[in-house]
Amino acid sequence: MGSLFRSEEMTLCQLFLQSEAAYACVSELGELGLVQFRDLNPDVNAFQRKFVNEVRRCDEMERKLRYLEKEIKKDGIPMLDTGDSPEAPQPREMIDLEATFEKLENELREVNQNAEALKRNFLELTELKHILRKTQVFFDEQEGGMNTTESMTRALITDESRSGNAMGTVQLGFVAGVILRERLPAFERMLWRACRGNVFLRQAMIESPLEDPSNGDNVYKSVFIIFFQGDQLKTRVKKICEGFRATLYPCPEAPSDRREMAMGVMTRIEDLNTVLGQTQDHRHRVLVAAAKNLKNWFVKVRKIKAIYHTLNLFNLDVTQKCLIAECWVPVLDIETIQIALRRGTERSGSSVPPILNRMQTFENPPTYNRTNKFTNAFQALIDAYGIASYREMNPAPYTIITFPFLFAVMFGDLGHGSIMALFGLWMVLKEKPLAAKKSDNEIWNIFFGGRYIIFLMGCFSMYTGLIYNDVFSKSLNIFGSHWRINYNTSTVMTNKVLQLDPGTEDYLQYPYPFGMDPVWQVAPLNKIIFQNAYKMKISIIFGVIHMIFGVMVGLCNHRYFKNKMAIYCEFIPQIIFLVFLFFYMVLMMFIKWVRFSASNDGAFSENCAPSILITFINMVLMKSVDWDPETDICSPYMFSGQAALQKFLVIVAVLCIPWMLLAKPILIARSRKNEHHQPIVPVENGDAENGLNAQSAVAQQAPAGGHEEEEEMSEIYIHQGIHTIEYVLGSISHTASYLRLWALSLAHAQLSEVLWNMVLQVGLKQDGWVGGVVLWVVFAFWAILTVGILVLMEGLSAFLHTLRLHWVEFQSKFYAGQGYAFQPFSFENIVDAQGSTSEE
Repeated sequence: MGSLFRSEEMTLCQLFLQSEAAYACVSELGELGLVQFRDLNPDVNAFQRKFVNEVRRCDEMERKLRYLEKEIKKDGIPMLDTGDSPEAPQPREMIDLEATFEKLENELREVNQNAEALKRNFLELTELKHILRKTQVFFDEQEGGMNTTESMTRALITDESRSGNAMGTVQLGFVAGVILRERLPAFERMLWRACRGNVFLRQAMIESPLEDPSNGDNVYKSVFIIFFQGDQLKTRVKKICEGFRATLYPCPEAPSDRREMAMGVMTRIEDLNTVLGQTQDHRHRVLVAAAKNLKNWFVKVRKIKAIYHTLNLFNLDVTQKCLIAECWVPVLDIETIQIALRRGTERSGSSVPPILNRMQTFENPPTYNRTNKFTNAFQALIDAYGIASYREMNPAPYTIITFPFLFAVMFGDLGHGSIMALFGLWMVLKEKPLAAKKSDNEIWNIFFGGRYIIFLMGCFSMYTGLIYNDVFSKSLNIFGSHWRINYNTSTVMTNKVLQLDPGTEDYLQYPYPFGMDPVWQVAPLNKIIFQNAYKMKISIIFGVIHMIFGVMVGLCNHRYFKNKMAIYCEFIPQIIFLVFLFFYMVLMMFIKWVRFSASNDGAFSENCAPSILITFINMVLMKSVDWDPETDICSPYMFSGQAALQKFLVIVAVLCIPWMLLAKPILIARSRKNEHHQPIVPVENGDAENGLNAQSAVAQQAPAGGHEEEEEMSEIYIHQGIHTIEYVLGSISHTASYLRLWALSLAHAQLSEVLWNMVLQVGLKQDGWVGGVVLWVVFAFWAILTVGILVLMEGLSAFLHTLRLHWVEFQSKFYAGQGYAFQPFSFENIVDAQGSTSEE
């Protein structure tokens, strides 16, 4: 149970493993996940270590698996994920895995190459089919009883006659091909400019998209045919087609030849379709077979790679038959680790048992806090600020209660809290199926990781919402109101400002059973005044108690580390300063609530209640208050002797400041002076030699328990001065910082009321069936704004303010956070981390 409140006790161990059993033993430790290995070869680069070849083989296997994974995802084939983690394979199984992956990769690459070649042939035949079909339309067009070629010839001859170069009848040549549709306008302009208008272009779009065999994308193309005259234009036209990456195809001039070619193309397309279908079926079968084992293969390869990476951290002894490792392990788990080592030795068939020795070290051990799925999210909040120093008090157990409670003080609303609680409860109940989906959405992963925090924040918000009696800015009239209105209806309706006197007998009833009286929700003017005073005071009360608790936790740290100097020079003056000033202010609040009432007469009536703020200011300034009891029955003090008590408290609190500032440095300086003073060892019977030997022994033992390097006294004074100023000023600023509980609570209530009055009230004021339709639309809008603004945005704001109150105001009283995390060699962590990286 002690490990819940502070980190686990760790020890540094030396591990001796036989070379043949090292792989199996490290595999067992990886499954256990309780050992953090140290690198004993920090000066050796990764390419000069013993098992670098095995790591490279694992990298190559991972590359092949990623290629298979990419092809499987491309075809949309589901990969089987049983959720089980297979054991790390033996080294001899690496050869079988490599052969399997090599065979699958080669087979898949060969199938892909064949499929790409077949798709390319299919694309060419499809384009040729469209060319033959479209050009047949061009050639069949009649213009004045003359075919297109003859009309083109005459058109070109007419153009040349106009330019003064009359020629006889010539036969035009043509080329046909396909081009990407988006390149066609630029292609046409280039032809016109380069050939000076001496070509004739006809084009037609191919309606259905064609598949690009290189990347599988659908592209849209157009068929074109270009008529020209002469070999020079022919060469120029072909160069332009080549520049625009247009594909040219042979197209016979005779209609019979075109029909015959078209029939042959259709036959070849049908044959190619059959072969392509068989190729795709074969590819699909290969990928389906690989998809069944791909997840397990990934886990196996990553475990093998992690084992060899870990073995590279070890040292070899001089005989080259034993591996030596150093590792941090929890003291409570040493026996479990030894059992795992024996199990690994038995699996490897080795007869030499492993040796695990504890070592003495002056290094700071890593910090290891055991967590479960419930406490893990709260521990993550603490670790985000800083990893706790070794064996330092862990704030996470207290945060489980204080974090959702302080959040709820700001977010107190029964309706909004129930929405948050139901969302958190849904994630908790659907935990396993939601975790199995392994979503890569970062925002969703944050919500799901903090599902227990969200659920507790919602439950606590429902409780504080009942205390505030606030449900979507309305009240629950469970116990009825304890206020009675003696005015008649006409008086109430004609007067906007009416006051009820709580001092009359009609209102002197027992207190409201739970929370606030619902009548305060309908009070138009003084509701804010009443809630201001209430929420401001409870914010100060919770803040002071929270800070005092933080200082008391610091006392537990000092006692555990046996730091008596910190107890006398830091804790005692800190707790006196905090209690004598700020906790006394809290006591005055309770005294005021108890002693002053509307039912009392004279000096203890509600009119004579003094202001806590003014009283506290006068107390700190030690300002005397002029008061004559004969002329004024209202006393500025709440009890007799208050003035003398306040002076005493302020004087003692002020004396605590030099106590915190000077006591510790003075004691450190005195202790150093005593350490540097060498005592004279008495010599018995005049034996000078024995006396000198004894004195040298004392001199040798003296530095053994000392510090590695003593800090200068000037730095100690400076640091202590900084800490004293920080604590004194921080006590004031931190107390004021807890007023954010009051401010955000009022802001949340006012936003909720504004949203109700300005949005939902619009639909509620409508009558008849029109009002129902309007209310249906307005309610949807109101619900969206409620969830989006008041639950999500206000919830995030309250969450961040609560986080600040814990990180700064609470943890600064005792938490150093200067440690480093325990990072054990764990297959679970490695596989999860690499799996999330590969998915991204």
